[in-house]
Order: sequence, then C-alpha cells, then structure tokens
Amino acid sequence: METSTLRASCTGMAQGNPPEPCVMVIFGVAGDLARSRLIPSVYALYCSQLLPAPFAVIGVARRDWDDDAFRDEMRQHARTQPLFQEDRWRHFAQHLHFVGGDLSQQDTETYARLRDAIAKQREARQIPDHVLFHLSTPPALYGDIIQASGAVSLLQTKCGWRRVILEKPFGHNEASARDLDWLLQGVLDESQLYRIDHYLGKETVQNMLAVRFANPGFEPVWNRDYIDHVQITVAEDEGIGSRAGYYDTTGVARDMLQNHLLHLLCITAMEPPSAYDGFSVRDATLKVLEAVRPLDVKADSVFGQYGRGEHHGQSVCAYRDEDNVPATSTTPTFVAAKFTLDTWRWGGVPFYLRTGKRMPRKVADVTLRFRPISSPLFPVASDQMSGNILSFRLQPNEGIHHTFMAKQPGPGMCIQPVTMQFCYDSAFKIDHLPNAYEWLILDAMYGEQTLFPRSDWIGQAWSIIDPTVTRWEALPPSDLPNYPAGTWGPQAAHSLIEREGRSWYIT
Repeated sequence: METSTLRASCTGMAQGNPPEPCVMVIFGVAGDLARSRLIPSVYALYCSQLLPAPFAVIGVARRDWDDDAFRDEMRQHARTQPLFQEDRWRHFAQHLHFVGGDLSQQDTETYARLRDAIAKQREARQIPDHVLFHLSTPPALYGDIIQASGAVSLLQTKCGWRRVILEKPFGHNEASARDLDWLLQGVLDESQLYRIDHYLGKETVQNMLAVRFANPGFEPVWNRDYIDHVQITVAEDEGIGSRAGYYDTTGVARDMLQNHLLHLLCITAMEPPSAYDGFSVRDATLKVLEAVRPLDVKADSVFGQYGRGEHHGQSVCAYRDEDNVPATSTTPTFVAAKFTLDTWRWGGVPFYLRTGKRMPRKVADVTLRFRPISSPLFPVASDQMSGNILSFRLQPNEGIHHTFMAKQPGPGMCIQPVTMQFCYDSAFKIDHLPNAYEWLILDAMYGEQTLFPRSDWIGQAWSIIDPTVTRWEALPPSDLPNYPAGTWGPQAAHSLIEREGRSWYIT
C-alpha cells in the first residue's frame, strides 16, 4: 500500500485575536487535570499571544500555598510542555494567584476570600468585571461550589459576564444530570454554562466538519447509498492508575460512551447545520441523538473487564488487582456497541462504537468504510474493491487517511489500495499541535458555545446509555475478567461486527 502526503498552500497556525480581558478562576487547581492540562493550556495561549491583556488566573484548592508556592508547583508541570521557556514562564507566572480553602458548601469564608481576591486583581490590573470559572473538581462538588459562589455574589454582575466551565461526567445517569441542571439553572442560565468534552476541541474533530462541508466531493456520498458502516474506536493502553475511587463507581460506559463516543457519532452523522454557531451545530447534534434507535442491549452490546496480560512487553495486573479496586468488582473497562439511526441519510447503516482500557495501543479514530463497487472493468476480488476508507485520526498523530483504489504501475490493469494522508506537521509545518483544552478555554473566554454540549443533549445521551448500564449492573457476567490486558477486548466484541461480514479497522 502506497502512501502520499497532502500539503497545504498556507503554513503555520491561523491568526486569532485575544478575547476581552478577564479573570479566570480554577477550582480544584491542585488536581491532576488542572496541573497537567489547564495551567499548561493557559500558558500555551499566553505564548501564542492569544490571552487577553490584562488577565489574571486565580487557583483555589485545599492547600497551604501562597502565590509563590503555587507558581512553583505549576511550573513543575508546565516545564514539560514544548513551548516552555524560563523567561516567558516568569512573566506568565506573575499573573497566577492562589486562594486556599475548603470548597464545601458550608465554608463560605473561602468564597468570600475568593471574591476579594478577584476584586483585588481587577483593580490592580484594570480588568473589567468579566470572570470565567473552571470547575476542575469531583462532580459531587459542583452543586456546592455553585451555591456557595452564588451566596457571596460571585456569580452576579451588572456590567460584565460570568461563565462557568464544568468537566465531565455531568451526572451519573439521566435523573442525576437533570437534577444537577435544575440546581445550576437556579443560579445561572444556559448561556453561562460550558459543559466541556475535550474531544470536541480536537483539531481533527473540527476538521471532520471542514472536510465534509467545505469540499464538494464528500457531502454527496455521505449517506447510506455509499457508506457501508461507520466505526468509532477510542482505545487506551493504560489501566486506571490512581483513579479507582472514581472509576469503579463509574465504569467505561459512563466515563467514555455517554460523552466522547456519542459526540463523535453525532459529529459524523449530523445533518448540515445552517451556520457554524452554538445554536445550529448543537441543534444538529441533538437531532442525531433523537434518531438513535433503542439499543438491543443483549444482542448489540458487549462489555468486558481486563485481566492480567502484557503492556509493551511488561506484565500488568488485572483490573481487580489494581489499587483500591474490590476483588470481586464487576465494573466494566471495555464496551462495544452497534447503534443505528432512524433517518433518511443513515437508515440501515450500522455505527460500531468501542472503547476500553488496557488495549494494545492508545488510539482514537472515526472510520467510514464505503460500499464496495462491482465493476466489469476491473475483475478483482470483492474484498479488494471494498478498500475505500476515510479515517479521521484523533490520537496520536492527528490527521486524516483516505484509502482508495488505484492502478499499480506496470503492464495490465492491476488495481491496488493506496492511501493519501493529511498530517498537520507536514501540511502546515506545525511542530506542536495545540491541545483541545487550549481552544475550549479560549472559546469560553470568547463566549462561543458551539463546541460545548447543551443540557438537552446531555439528558438525551444519558437516556440512550442508562438502559445498557442498568442491565449490566443487574446481570453482570460470571466470567470476568474476559479479556487479557494488551488485547483488543473480549472475543464477543469481534463477533459483534464479524457476524455481519465486517471487521474492526485501525489506521
């Protein structure tokens, strides 16, 4: 199989304008997400000259830090980033400040100190009354944080804006998600809420829209007449690490399927929106979820849990042997499911979704396999003629791969599959592709909600997943673990797709 590379006529990052000056508050700034993703992302925006001037970042956590200790702690994580430079960091770090305290609802003193710290930075730096809050805490604290912030007037303003970013999972099921929404919207309105799914900020997810709608060759064949099926794979090669307390009460369907994978399904299957904005795009993705047919849980879904195996040549333990996991846990670490949609565009086209821990490698992609063409011109095997594939790689090495049939050089008409690939580094001469959090934080500062799911989308997604999770929890299998670490999941997941003459595909 030959591979060629596409090159863009313009190189480098597209230029953008900084948003309005604001204060960013990160609740739970001592956690892994804030240290490894949020602060480095804000620093990267600073290096790219996309942060407003002036600005301030205030971290809040239960730590005995002052500003200098906070800056030193964040530096240890930021220094691993490609853009890190000591001089540049020193200038950036002067914008970082810290407020220590308990985030539980009862401790309004912490929130009063935060209110004073915001006022102090606004006055010192001449920042308008614009504040972006990022809740990088366990979801159980969301209600407490919002209520306590409202009690000390942190979320109210007469001449500016307040916006709140919330991390997934948004609720534990449909009922709890709606309860949380009811609580939040008692203090805030929908235009202030930014429920984050970092997959939507990935460049290649956004490029799925660009490729389909900005090029005349794709949209006409983006339907059941030409596409045989769609596969969405999000595989993780790591185990659960130190997340047992969260993961064992959540499981793979709530952690990944309800948000990341369903979002990728919606981006793939949506009808053309009337505009690229927060109303049109989110309306289009909601309509996809509303068209999902109820899942035949027994026939069309497979769950699994990893056992002992090998990871990159090293022996690794089973899920039940991970730290703080009960020895008899039935929490799933793998799920595969077949979804179908009741729409004119996708009727009869299966969408195969799978995700799991301790897979052979870390990879995420969306693949559309086109229907085979039987042509009297080219008498080759039918499986060869089914080699038309369009695959969007989300991680690692984001890009797009298009496999199609072409004549091999030489005598006669010898047809072989070849692949063209689009890679950001070679096409745009970009050594460091910005991470998704950079764009989502920036969008929240702009007040742009296009890439943030709405409350009705969240509720609809839970309504699809809840029956599947409920059945698993009520009737867990007795053969767990049912796939070795370092493999592509249970055998039943292969049977799920192979029974219809198809197979899983990875670029």
